[in-house]
Amino acid sequence: MKTRILTAAVALPILIASIVLPAYFPAAVWLFVIIAAFGLAAGLFEFFSLTKKLELKADAAVGYMASAALFFLFVVDAPANGADLVLAALALTIVGTLISQTFRFQKDFSKMLAGVGVTLLGVFYITFLGGYLVATRTGFENHPNLSTHLLSFFFLVIFGSDAGAYFAGKALGKHKLIPSVSPGKTVEGLIGGIVAAAGFGALSTVWFFPELPYQFSIPLAVVMAVVGVLGDLAESAIKRGSGAKDAATILPGHGGLLDRLDSLLFNAPILYYFAKFYFSA
Repeated sequence: MKTRILTAAVALPILIASIVLPAYFPAAVWLFVIIAAFGLAAGLFEFFSLTKKLELKADAAVGYMASAALFFLFVVDAPANGADLVLAALALTIVGTLISQTFRFQKDFSKMLAGVGVTLLGVFYITFLGGYLVATRTGFENHPNLSTHLLSFFFLVIFGSDAGAYFAGKALGKHKLIPSVSPGKTVEGLIGGIVAAAGFGALSTVWFFPELPYQFSIPLAVVMAVVGVLGDLAESAIKRGSGAKDAATILPGHGGLLDRLDSLLFNAPILYYFAKFYFSA
């Protein structure tokens, strides 16, 4: 527990600075982009490492090159300004992976489909989903401070929901949620996380985000809490399938970057598209 708190005490101020500073120093937006690039690259590395435990031969080189191209497109907010470029990048990723794996498995094609599958899943799961957070950071320059408020809301709700679920589960947890996937998760923890998310969503409206009234901030926070749990369960299933307790040990007390990204990745597109529709209306 102490190690977990110490890690958070070091990491959270850096994350908070990357979110808040651009409101005062516009160039500081690149701090968040750099952190995101590091986090997604580490998450992709951890994902490919998990697949190795099952002897699934992902083509890491193709995965990293495709991820770098996709990441750049999200930096320039291609989903809004050049959606065709994103589709083209995804098409090239699929074609490139198939070509690469065709030559790679010339002596044994029995594992080719698995290799193609884990390579593409890594790119789509980590970089494509996570890229929406980068687009949220860089894609709302026409609305002063909106990206700062969106990301502050996002992380406050997600981390608040995680904390609520953890403490509610510890104090009240009796009924297992899905023990075959995640033995530690309980129904009481799920409820605690949802309640905490709703509370932090409302707090965001009062504290710094009046542009997002309660009738939107609270339901959005609740949806994010539920989707976050689904993301956590999906990542837990991946780890169980590979026989790993944590994706890695890079974050003492927390596991790997992928263990911290799981709920964020599933929610990133939700935040981005909600903001695009709501604030462009």
